[in-house]
Amino acid sequence: MTTSTDVNALLPRLWPRTAMRHPDGVLRIGGVSVADLADRFGTPAYLFDEHEFRTRCTEFRAAFHDFDVYYAAKAFLCKVAVRLVAQAGLNLDVCTGGELAVALAAGFPPERIVLHGNNKSAAEMHDALGYGVGRVVVDSLDEIDQLAALARRYRTRARVLVRVTAGVRSDAHDHNATGHLDQKFGIPVDGGAAAEAIGRVLGSGALDLRGVHTHLGSQILDTTAYGIAAGRAIALYAGVAATHGIQLPELNLGGGFGIAYTEADHPATPAELAAQLRRAAADACREHGIATPRLAVEPGRAIAGPAGCTLYRVGTVKRIDGVRTYVSVDGGVSDNIRPALFGTRYPVTLAGRASAAPPAPARVVGRHCDAGDIVVRDAFLPADVRSGDLLAVAATGAYCRSWANNFNHTPRPPVVAVSGGQARVVVRRETVEDLLRLDLG
Repeated sequence: MTTSTDVNALLPRLWPRTAMRHPDGVLRIGGVSVADLADRFGTPAYLFDEHEFRTRCTEFRAAFHDFDVYYAAKAFLCKVAVRLVAQAGLNLDVCTGGELAVALAAGFPPERIVLHGNNKSAAEMHDALGYGVGRVVVDSLDEIDQLAALARRYRTRARVLVRVTAGVRSDAHDHNATGHLDQKFGIPVDGGAAAEAIGRVLGSGALDLRGVHTHLGSQILDTTAYGIAAGRAIALYAGVAATHGIQLPELNLGGGFGIAYTEADHPATPAELAAQLRRAAADACREHGIATPRLAVEPGRAIAGPAGCTLYRVGTVKRIDGVRTYVSVDGGVSDNIRPALFGTRYPVTLAGRASAAPPAPARVVGRHCDAGDIVVRDAFLPADVRSGDLLAVAATGAYCRSWANNFNHTPRPPVVAVSGGQARVVVRRETVEDLLRLDLG
């Protein structure tokens, strides 16, 4: 919820560092007026601040200098983003053949890619082997057998991590929590299932076991759970050393690091996260008498989220006396499904002009035929908000374009990259013709 009584204020941790409001009231991002962007590219539009994205990549690389850092492509993916990740020296985490295809099309080195997924297709595993993907995260006993059979057929060895569930419940939303026992990802540490999976990989003759992968969820702000998960993973490593006489060389602790969506959110910095995970792993290794493995993390939202904004134009305004004002924009659940799925709250501001009107409670809603089509449930906007105004919603860089859909046969918005006063389309707007092209009836 936007609680500030100054509706013109931009709280820095909620907006890209380049975001500023000029005296005319118009918001500028990446040195570009959003009013000009709306005129040139239309609305709704995703705005991608290249400077913010690049800076966050660099901050994670510097803070986790002794880790392998994989950008989680599921948060936001396009060829331009892939190239920025590569330039910053980060690796890449992909979950599907489609994400892998984008990475390869952008020229990303396959040996710096890790492939995830709880139900990889034969084609995806085939591509991972054929292109020489650096790591494949196997998620079940079935997948271990399937990948091993493929590797034997092609006379190669696949480097793998075993996805385990450490039995840790994070503060993530139920739909995003992945570290506890009762969910679809991973093989439980408790009960010996993970140890069995490790034994199967070692006995396959076709898989090169590098270590395990554990992931707690997404949008995690209380980071103490990471230390607990690291400790349980290291205990598993000690068991492997005792049983098989080998030291697993790598440990991937996943991602899920949260960002600020509201004034109440205070996420840890990359440096704070790195120090905490480094210390937890070292303490656990010392306790179990084993060497610290090479650690890895997978930030996605923490890099892409604050680098994105969504620009809308107001269509209609309904003022319900004694209740609130409903402000309808030209997008909604098709370009940001997260408020409907997770109840996510976003910061919103009047972006195209100055207003001296007092703040008034408002609900920013979309144009779709569904009562749950809400962009910002509880906001304060100038009382004179009107048809034709531009609104900007911050922190939409992660999972908004990735989750975008064609509800009501609505074409998806473009992604417009802004940097140094310049703007260009990096993912074009879909058209009705694109939608009709798929309909063969």
